[in-house]
Amino acid sequence: MRMDDYRESDNLEDRRGSSGGGLRLGGGRIGIGTVVVALVASYFLGVNPLTVLNMLSGGGMPAVEQSAPPAQRPPADDTTARFVSQVLASTEDTWNQVFQASGKRYQEPKLVLFSGLTPTACGTGQSAMGPFYCPGDQKVYIDLQFFDELKTRFRAPGEFAQAYVIAHEVGHHVQNLLGISEQVQRARQRSGKAEANALSVRLELQADCLAGVWGKRTDTMKKVLEPGDLEAALNAATAIGDDRLQQEAQGHIVPESFTHGSSAQRVRWFKRGFETGDMNQCNTFKAAQL
Repeated sequence: MRMDDYRESDNLEDRRGSSGGGLRLGGGRIGIGTVVVALVASYFLGVNPLTVLNMLSGGGMPAVEQSAPPAQRPPADDTTARFVSQVLASTEDTWNQVFQASGKRYQEPKLVLFSGLTPTACGTGQSAMGPFYCPGDQKVYIDLQFFDELKTRFRAPGEFAQAYVIAHEVGHHVQNLLGISEQVQRARQRSGKAEANALSVRLELQADCLAGVWGKRTDTMKKVLEPGDLEAALNAATAIGDDRLQQEAQGHIVPESFTHGSSAQRVRWFKRGFETGDMNQCNTFKAAQL
């Protein structure tokens, strides 16, 4: 990607290397064993890891008792953090333009860089969860080591693959601003497990489509894409499909437990957004076939 001349966002927070030692959930300090249990349970039960951590730490109590460390800017020589900041700025330019065209105001999200564990309004975030968005504080959280995992474990190298990950999480922010996330959450609470999972799939595929809209519009405005960039994003979408991840983790696929969509679905909806550049083409909730 040609991002060297792109501005950096003012909405980046760097919490890496902050002191503190541990985090408390529900009055008790969590350990690595608790985190592992939460991850395993969330994967096989289709439950948000933050919810599982809250339950394991006593439930009922506030999810986070430790305040977030002071926000800092990343070091000037941190090229990966600078790239993330530039990608975030490009999402700001895209969605400010889209919202303004429809008579709305876009509220820019913050993006938090962290290592290990970090407090959020949604509970305690931790690196093993991968990048995520918290609607409670309207922030995207990412441990930059995930990009190494994207390259090695998922075999999806390339800057546009990394940018796709960020744009997908910002897509969740767009859904939150439009009230889509809240509607889906209410519907999930009234549904059985299989139907709730299906709603989550449609939400995630819409975020993929919105990431495609960002990619198309950013390239149209700034000509940032180079040969092979689109393929890198599609490789990333393929690598993190539920069917691919389940096959690698347990040797078989359970479609009714999908929460993000299959590899083919994720590629299809990202491509729809990228080919049209129109968020109106991203209504996965009215699509007869995903």
